[in-house]
Amino acid sequence: MIKEGQKAPNFNLPNQNGEDTSLSDFLGKKIVLWFFPKASTPG
Repeated sequence: MIKEGQKAPNFNLPNQNGEDTSLSDFLGKKIVLWFFPKASTPG
């Protein structure tokens, strides 16, 4: 598990256009990673 203050590991996910996007694509930029619970769960 990642702890507060640690760097996030690089990962790849499809964007809204179905193209692969990597966390490293944003190197040097400020971004927000937003994690949310699965649908239909309290959060």
